[in-house]
Amino acid sequence: MSTEAMRGRFPWGLTIVCAIALALLVGLGTWQVQRLQWKQGLIARSEAAATQPPVSLETLAQLRDPEFRKAVLTCDLQNQPFVELQSIHDGQAGVRLISACESWLIDLGFVADTVSARPERQPAAIPGIVAEARKVEAPNGFAPLPEGNRFYARDTAAMSRALGIDGPVRPYVLFATGSAWPQWAELQPSAPPAAFSNNHLGYALTWFGLALAVIGFYIALLRRRLRPQAALLPEQGDRAKETFH
Repeated sequence: MSTEAMRGRFPWGLTIVCAIALALLVGLGTWQVQRLQWKQGLIARSEAAATQPPVSLETLAQLRDPEFRKAVLTCDLQNQPFVELQSIHDGQAGVRLISACESWLIDLGFVADTVSARPERQPAAIPGIVAEARKVEAPNGFAPLPEGNRFYARDTAAMSRALGIDGPVRPYVLFATGSAWPQWAELQPSAPPAAFSNNHLGYALTWFGLALAVIGFYIALLRRRLRPQAALLPEQGDRAKETFH
């Protein structure tokens, strides 16, 4: 069989399919490596912020990325209006009370649905409440619309309008770590947990491993496809000699 005939039997379809699969798997593996670097940076920032003392809201506003940093709240949160965000905390349904302080949204904490009462106004503020800044994502277009002061998604823009906050909407919410109403035990202040799952290295190795498997699969099929054709060449040569003689 001639070289041209062997080239005619080259598995172009298989090559294209394997090339597409290889590009997809390598792309997914590379993306997971990038996610790994991002997650490691996020964990490092969280750990570094935990060792730093709380700052003022003015200082917090000057930081390029204040996520995980703590600030001292000086507003009279006991006498500020708030809206309610439907939420679940430790498997229990309820709401989170959202107020404002110096153009920052303040998550005051969780109240279970079994509690119908709301805190009463107090004659004096509770000074020195510490809150942790966390970045929040804007809700998607399928999020339910608010009903009065009850929200069903953390729509910071709509919450800011409802609370009378002027100016640009910050992509951060301050989560109070102390209660604005210490005498009201039903309120549970809490910031989102800073524990991060970091399985991106395992995912990357999985995708790259599958890419190597595709390469091995392609080489094995290619050799199997071409070897029988190459093996016929000596036999054809012998037959040609017999015919000549």
